[in-house]
Amino acid sequence: MAAPLITPDYIMELLRGVIDPELGSNIVELGMAKGATIDDDGKVTVTIALTTMGCPLRGQIMKDIKARVTHLPGVTSVKIDWTELNQAEKAAAMAVARKNVSDDAPDTEISATTKVIMLASGKGGVGKSTVTVNLAAGLANEGFTVGVLDADIWGHSIPRMLGVDGRIEGSTASGEKKMLPNVKHIGTGTLKVISMGFLVDEEETALMWRGLILNRAVQHFLEDVSWGELDYLLIDMPPGTGDVQMGLAKLLPRSEMIIITTPSRSAQKVATRAADMGRKNYLRIVGVIENMTSFIAPDGTEHRIFGTGGGDELAADVGVPLLGRIPIEATVADGGDNGDPVVLRDGPAAEAFRAIVRTIVDEAVPPAEMAGCSARLDGPFEANVAVDLPGMI
Repeated sequence: MAAPLITPDYIMELLRGVIDPELGSNIVELGMAKGATIDDDGKVTVTIALTTMGCPLRGQIMKDIKARVTHLPGVTSVKIDWTELNQAEKAAAMAVARKNVSDDAPDTEISATTKVIMLASGKGGVGKSTVTVNLAAGLANEGFTVGVLDADIWGHSIPRMLGVDGRIEGSTASGEKKMLPNVKHIGTGTLKVISMGFLVDEEETALMWRGLILNRAVQHFLEDVSWGELDYLLIDMPPGTGDVQMGLAKLLPRSEMIIITTPSRSAQKVATRAADMGRKNYLRIVGVIENMTSFIAPDGTEHRIFGTGGGDELAADVGVPLLGRIPIEATVADGGDNGDPVVLRDGPAAEAFRAIVRTIVDEAVPPAEMAGCSARLDGPFEANVAVDLPGMI
């Protein structure tokens, strides 16, 4: 894959995906991201102006910036120079935040603090849906509220794999007719699931829709579903780089992407295209998961049925970490067929999934920290405050 041209402007575009958790707008739009420089040796320096130097959200903002920039091709390190907004800049940031709230309802029902992870692949058959349901179940088991959007409209399999069924119900609690996701509780967490499988009478029903109709269906799942507050939203993407993938990238520009591949060289080369699509839409590529790494026989011996090296090579090509390798086990398929994700059981595959979940939470895509910065502005930010912004369009 031809690496994108990493320039200061490119980095500033990526920083539009870094959201101030309290104000709900990105740090570029708020005027907090002052600029970026790149040295000849690949060292990136980003200048960030906080509303107050003691802001407890500083750590979250730093994590998000480094997560988006560190693994870009050619970047050797990331340094953040901290400064503080002056009074005029603070007032301007508040005006931007209030104007954004006062504008029309957001395009989607996904809150700005929800961490959105797209699970993508270049081709079908690599176990993308299996990875999605196990990561979702694993995150819920850690106590998080996790949305699961089955965007693979043609191949909707999420309901069966998570053991969630029933028709989608509606609600008018907010004054608008909204769909309600089906809910399943795992451990101390919650799964909220939306799939075309909840809208058809039979699981075997073939949906013979063209790309634009598919894209519109996914858009409805984001705009017309009352998701409520989510820590994470996991999206099981259709394979490839078509209309649905590009539409989701436009609807959810703050998303992260994890690429799924197998050890096969052919699967790895095709998966590179999915990463290329994400980067061209300024999505951050979190990392790579290699599925079906090897078969673990009952006697514990390991057999590499699909070859070796695909995950490592893909991660190296894209310039991101390999998050983990999932072995082939009968319990993985059994769990998918019976709605009992293997991540909730014991065994090598379960351990591998749980390790990836911990990496996501601790390092790759940590949940938003919602501690406020009480001293940072003249007054607390309130979403329901009437706004009068003369001169602002």
